[in-house]
Amino acid sequence: MAESKESSVLFSLKELMSLEEDRIKQEDDDKKRKEAAELHAREESERRAREAEEARTQGENERRRQEEQRTREETARVDAIRQGEVEKARSEAENQARLRAMSQVQEHERQLAALSQDKKKKQLTYIAVGIGAVLILGAGGGGFAFYKSGQEQARVTALKNAEIAEQKAQLDKLMGDLKSQSDAIAAAQAEAASAKSDVDRLAAQQKLAAVQAEQKRTQANIAAVRSGGGGGGGGGGGAGKGTPRPACTCQAGDPLCSCL
Repeated sequence: MAESKESSVLFSLKELMSLEEDRIKQEDDDKKRKEAAELHAREESERRAREAEEARTQGENERRRQEEQRTREETARVDAIRQGEVEKARSEAENQARLRAMSQVQEHERQLAALSQDKKKKQLTYIAVGIGAVLILGAGGGGFAFYKSGQEQARVTALKNAEIAEQKAQLDKLMGDLKSQSDAIAAAQAEAASAKSDVDRLAAQQKLAAVQAEQKRTQANIAAVRSGGGGGGGGGGGAGKGTPRPACTCQAGDPLCSCL
């Protein structure tokens, strides 16, 4: 009877111990599952936060890239507009310079033609006066006067032709200088318009002023040559300064004599 009770008690203790072990194991399992769930939730939260941060960073980078792209496009557009304006100003300056040069050349040719016509008219007048003088002087002295007048007329004509040729050479050279200076002015104007700094712009403006001063001197020389005074800076004096005058052999009262 006592052994049966002892066995029953041992069984009960074993049963209790087994139940306690099951409970402890269950608690450990629950704790592990809870820790695993918490770990998974924390990892999931960190993953979502990391993905959100990456998405934000990518969005910020994309926004910055688009802003930089817009800035580059705007800069390129402004540069293209500025370059177009510079090219337009340079083209207009070159066109104006060419038009001025063409106008000056045409005016030069017109004045040369008018000068040539005036010289021819004067020669015809001299010839008519000579013929009249011959008729007035009579047959005797008229023959000698006509001979001398013819020589003098030939000499005067040669001098006039030499003067016209020299004047034309001077004008041609001065007009060539004027055209070169007009081209230089157009180039200086374009250089000043396209200058990227104040120093470059000032240098271009000084160059432009110097060329314009040279052009004014050339224009003054052209006016002097056309008026018969010769070009002071464009090729020497008038024709009379370069050709020595022969001794005067005219008779007193000769209407065709140019040295009396």
